[in-house]
Amino acid sequence: MVTDEFRRLAVRGLALLAGLSLAGCSSNPLGSGVPFAPSPAGPATPATAPSPPSPPVDMAGRWRLVSANGAACGMNFTAPIGAVEGAIAPEGGCPGNFFMSRRWLFEQDSLVVQDHNRKPLVRMKQGPAGRFEGEAANREFVWLER
Repeated sequence: MVTDEFRRLAVRGLALLAGLSLAGCSSNPLGSGVPFAPSPAGPATPATAPSPPSPPVDMAGRWRLVSANGAACGMNFTAPIGAVEGAIAPEGGCPGNFFMSRRWLFEQDSLVVQDHNRKPLVRMKQGPAGRFEGEAANREFVWLER
């Protein structure tokens, strides 16, 4: 048979267990009155940023930069297939400041041609004919075609 002493100890043990369980559910550790503060280190696993979308065409290869005034030059784009940025090696005779072209990259849905200081020379959108078209800093219309 179960003695009265055993019952009292069992009831006390259950009451203590229930109290500790409730204290664990509060925002204060064990009801201490000190607000719970999350670790300053942040989450254990870093969030990964989504990768930028691939360009609509493979940019690697030779392109021809043409201005509305008739000037044109060859530009060699280099990058692995599907890359969103790469290098440019312009040939002689480029219009405006495009002889300083050194880098290209895709930002959102635009092709940006940059100089050696990463200063944008032109931002181009792909037109229906498949060529990239835009307005240079000197307000001259230019396009890239294969």
